[in-house]
Amino acid sequence: MAQNNFTNKLILGDNLIELQKLPEKSVDLIYLDPPFFSNRTYEVIWGDDGEVRSFEDRFAGGIDHYISWLKIRVRQMHRILKDTGSIFLHCDWHANAEIKIDILNKIFGRNNFRNEIVWCYTGGTDSKNRWQRKHDTIFFYTKSKNYTYNGDFEEFSDNTLKRFNKEDEKGRYKINKLFGGRITKTYMKKEGKRAPDYWYIPIVNRTFAEGIGYPTQKPEALLQRIIECCTNEGDVVLDPFLGGGTTIDVANRLNRKWIGIDQSVMAIKVSDLRLKKRQNELFAQPYEVVLPTYDFSKLQSQDGKEF
Repeated sequence: MAQNNFTNKLILGDNLIELQKLPEKSVDLIYLDPPFFSNRTYEVIWGDDGEVRSFEDRFAGGIDHYISWLKIRVRQMHRILKDTGSIFLHCDWHANAEIKIDILNKIFGRNNFRNEIVWCYTGGTDSKNRWQRKHDTIFFYTKSKNYTYNGDFEEFSDNTLKRFNKEDEKGRYKINKLFGGRITKTYMKKEGKRAPDYWYIPIVNRTFAEGIGYPTQKPEALLQRIIECCTNEGDVVLDPFLGGGTTIDVANRLNRKWIGIDQSVMAIKVSDLRLKKRQNELFAQPYEVVLPTYDFSKLQSQDGKEF
């Protein structure tokens, strides 16, 4: 897939089939937020037949079936990821141990594990017999040791700023009094302190301007942090479980190329509408909506079960 004639794509279809169509080593970053192994029917967001079938199929055989269902898809993601690419798999406590051991370690390799990012948030539950579950897990793996990482920085705390209370042409610094009366300067890094692997980012609720009513919608700030850290402008970002379209909306705004896949008609419609609202912006990119095509004569010749 040549970058110079690449077209952003919003694809309706089974992501396993659509991933198989993509060229090898053609994507720079993959973010996936697959349905969690929670057995909660809120995952059937829009209630169309495709979602209902997928939900029932995933959980019919328990955790082993779920891991098998997800694993064959992650294998395709590994195939299409560039050697310098990264994958971020978003999950929670229901299956994060199995996903790391049975899928990511086996496909990407233990040596290519980079971080277990903990996304912390508030709201929702009130358990009286255990600590409140207030985080998701995002596994960060790369395809090789040579990968894009632009760094991630946070602002210094007020206490740190108080210690670095002097300034010259090089920036803020603090005085170090060493043994023997020797004095040195330590300068504060202008970009900030390097961020830890736990992030507090509020969940999207009804009061948020970015909210679209999608129950499992992820914050734009979360995706922006990932995309900016591990891609550069013009790189290709893929989300094979697109949902409400946050990944491609952020990628579009950050001048990355993108591909979004979902089997739900309503998810594609919502994502398309979300992108259309940005078309008047200066850096809005063109895209195409790819719908499935069928050989109707072949379908008519099949019995119901084959269909």
